[in-house]
Amino acid sequence: MASVFNVILPIFALILAGFLCRRLGILGPHAASEINRMVVWLCLPALLFEATATAVWAQVWQPRFILAYSLGTLAVFALTVLWRLRRVGNLADASVQGLAASYANTGYMGIPLCVLVLGDAGLQPALIATLIVVCVLFASAVVCIEVALQDEKSLHRAVAKVLLALAKNPLVVAPLLGGLWAVGGQPLPLPAQRFIELLASATAPCALIALGLFLAHKQVGRGDGSLGLVLLKLIAHPLITWVLAFHVFQLPPLWAHAALLLSALPTGTGPFMLAEFYRREASVVSRSILLSTLGSLLSLSLCLYLIAP
Repeated sequence: MASVFNVILPIFALILAGFLCRRLGILGPHAASEINRMVVWLCLPALLFEATATAVWAQVWQPRFILAYSLGTLAVFALTVLWRLRRVGNLADASVQGLAASYANTGYMGIPLCVLVLGDAGLQPALIATLIVVCVLFASAVVCIEVALQDEKSLHRAVAKVLLALAKNPLVVAPLLGGLWAVGGQPLPLPAQRFIELLASATAPCALIALGLFLAHKQVGRGDGSLGLVLLKLIAHPLITWVLAFHVFQLPPLWAHAALLLSALPTGTGPFMLAEFYRREASVVSRSILLSTLGSLLSLSLCLYLIAP
């Protein structure tokens, strides 16, 4: 419990910092949106580019772990989208909420937690899971939202508009460019690497502060469905991943334990960033992030107990 608390406490501190800055009038009513725009257009693309451009693909290629974690994550996303689509009647909002039920906070919490629990060997599965979350899952949600926002009746024109919108989206372009750079096998020039690292390192703190700012001036208590999203994230996601990792793909203990831990993480800030970026209702996902982070004290502690030797 102490290990989990030490990882979660800084997250609450950053959310609280943003909350207090808004309530005390240090930052204005539009600060949450403006900071979030900075994250989406600068910080997060830098993080995505860095993750793919510097990945050692020979180490990343772990087919059974990739399948176990990807299938578990995408299954929760798809099931939640179908459920919320019937409730909200809009694919864009349903996709954001589906992301809230499946987008694990692998980068900010998963990496330090896996290293703390599993040792240095835990870094590799945490990095692979981070790539899956920020590239595969995030990109899937962006595609669904872009499709939902098109009102073109002609199929080929609608497809063309979606592809054009995706080509202009920094969250899609950045990891593709990073992957192309990685194929070349050349290291990033030192000034460019430092520039990207500085931007990437600002992603999580700025996103969490923006979340706190949002919570300070929005009535999140009316967020219908947030509790269901939290239960899907903290119960359904690790349960499906446990079945896949331990029984279907029968991963080695280290990789199976890492998959379980990473799937039991709370919701990261990605859904909130997308909701703000696309001007969707953000109260449900913001509440989900807050409640799942609090609830993960129990879910992660239970997972740690189950995988203890």
